[in-house]
Amino acid sequence: MYETLTEIELAAPAADGVPLAGTLTLPAGPGPHAAVLCLPGSGKLDRNSDTAKLRMDLGRPLAEKLARHGLASFRYDRRGVGATPGDWHTVGFLDNRADAAAALQAVRTHPAVHGRPVGVLGHSEGAVHAMWLAAHAQATAAVLLAGYARPGEAAVRWQGTRLAAAAPRLVRPLLPVLRRAASKQLARLAASTTDATRVGGVRVNAKWWREQLAYDPRADLSRIRVPVLAVTGEKDVQVDPADLDVIAGLVPGARVHRIPGLTHLLRRTDGPGTVFAYRELLRRPVEDDLMTGVAQWLAERLG
Repeated sequence: MYETLTEIELAAPAADGVPLAGTLTLPAGPGPHAAVLCLPGSGKLDRNSDTAKLRMDLGRPLAEKLARHGLASFRYDRRGVGATPGDWHTVGFLDNRADAAAALQAVRTHPAVHGRPVGVLGHSEGAVHAMWLAAHAQATAAVLLAGYARPGEAAVRWQGTRLAAAAPRLVRPLLPVLRRAASKQLARLAASTTDATRVGGVRVNAKWWREQLAYDPRADLSRIRVPVLAVTGEKDVQVDPADLDVIAGLVPGARVHRIPGLTHLLRRTDGPGTVFAYRELLRRPVEDDLMTGVAQWLAERLG
C-alpha cells in the first residue's frame, strides 16, 4: 500500500552530539521535498509517540499521510527511548526543546530537503515546542495539536481538576486529601535542584517537571509571524480547549479549530473522553479526517 514511500534511518545530532535516532519519510518523486518535523507529547515516547505500555500509534500513519500530500517528514526517539541513547529520567523540558531545534536543523540540511520549506507539527508538549520553533527557529509553518497556551503549572492544575471531576464515586470522598498531596508534590518538584528525584519510591524526572511548571508559552505565541493551525478536541481533558482563544488572540491570522467529540488522543468518542477511557480509545486509529486536514493545510503552505 505504501510502496511509493521511502523511509531513511537518520540520526540527527543534538547540540551535545547525542544522535537523535529517527525516521525520515520521503514522498514519491524526485526531491528535494518540503518537509515537516513531527514532535510528540510528554512522556517516555519513541518516534511513533508510543510508550512501552500505551501505543499512541501516531508517528507512522501521520508520516504516510504527509507523504501522500507530497511532504517529507522526520520523527525521532526521545533521549533514553528506542534507539536514542541517554537517561530519559534526567532530560529536561528545555532539553527536549533544544533537541527539537537540532532535529529541525538536521532536516533542513538533509540533501532530500535542503533548500525547501520546513514546517513543524507537535502534539501536546510537542505543540509547545513547535510554538517556540515557529517563533525563534524560522519554521515555515506550525501545526499545534492539543497545545496549551498558559503557564505549565496552570495547565497541570487544570488537568488535575478535570481528572478529579471524572473520578469514580468511591474515590470522591478522598479528593480533598489527594488534592493537598498533589499540591505538595508539585511544590516539591518546583523547588527541586536535581535532574531526577523519587516520589513515593518512584524515580521521577524532576528537571522536566521543574522546567515545564515554570514555562509560559504565551510570549512565544506573541512572536509568531508564520502560518499556524491549532486544533484541540472538544473532549480534551488534558488541555483546555479554551486555550485556542488565547492562541487566536496572540498569533496573527492563526486558524483554530475545536473539534466536536475529539479527545487528547486524537480519537473521537461519544463518552466523556476521560483518561479512564484511554485504553479503549487507543484500540482505534487516529482520526483519518484530522490527519488529512492537517496534511492538506501543510501542503498548501509548504509545497
